[in-house]
Amino acid sequence: MATLKQIAIFAKLADTGNMSEAANALALTQPALSQQLRTLETSLGLKLFERVPKGMQLTPAGRDLLSAARNVQNAVRDFDDAADRAAERFVGSIRFGVTPTLGPYLMPSVIKTLHRRYPGLRLYIREGIPDQQHAELAAGELDMVLSPLPIAGRGLAIEPLFREPLRIVVPPDDPLNERPRLVAADFAGRTFLTLDHRHHYHRQLETICGHLDATVLADYEGTSLDAVQQMVGSGVGLAILPELYIRSDAGGLDVVRIAEPEGWQEYRSVGVAWRSSAAFAELYTEIGETIAEEARIRLSGAGPRG
Repeated sequence: MATLKQIAIFAKLADTGNMSEAANALALTQPALSQQLRTLETSLGLKLFERVPKGMQLTPAGRDLLSAARNVQNAVRDFDDAADRAAERFVGSIRFGVTPTLGPYLMPSVIKTLHRRYPGLRLYIREGIPDQQHAELAAGELDMVLSPLPIAGRGLAIEPLFREPLRIVVPPDDPLNERPRLVAADFAGRTFLTLDHRHHYHRQLETICGHLDATVLADYEGTSLDAVQQMVGSGVGLAILPELYIRSDAGGLDVVRIAEPEGWQEYRSVGVAWRSSAAFAELYTEIGETIAEEARIRLSGAGPRG
């Protein structure tokens, strides 16, 4: 019979495809990991991996068993969470995924609030591509995700939190700043900067540019909102930045100006998600409410405007 340790080894090796990386992640030596894997394969009577030039690859039997292994890992974590809840203590860690276009400008104050309420709670923040984090949440590698909507995945509880306005920013010396009134046609043919094409932000920007008859700079993708803002300030192109970023200490309007056509009302919807089976659903709901309240405060308060 497979042990929980062997199932964890199987799942981690499937993730990494590399014996050394899997061993390091699980705090094992490579020989110990290899021995446990051989024991698991012998007890199952199956070959789970085969060696390929780039590392280890799942066999067809291994692919068939991977989903079940994920379910076992999720069940163990849910059991631990349920035990903590039964003891009426919100302690331990939450693996929290967040997009880098949102987390740095909203989460610090949320974390302070939660720490005051639950001193024993630890949030391990991991920034990443939203689509990838949705998959990691469903697979049990994350416990909760803060992300632009929509969030897709089987077995997830999804809670919309707030809508964040999106703002067009231009260089300080752009001719658009001199016009008393702007219409959508004024942006036709202009070039907008973007982030990695895997971001929800990128896809939404493409849609907006289609409506404005503008283009997305194809040969450059920024690594952060800071990089995009700075490039706009240097005259490389225009950009669309989230309101919370603009209102943050990192954002502001020092190197860019807001310039938008009449009737501009673009926004992104933001929500949180966790696995429906999670024992701490009430805590996750409270975390979501705390995030939403902080966003409302920041979006309604006085902040930098164009």
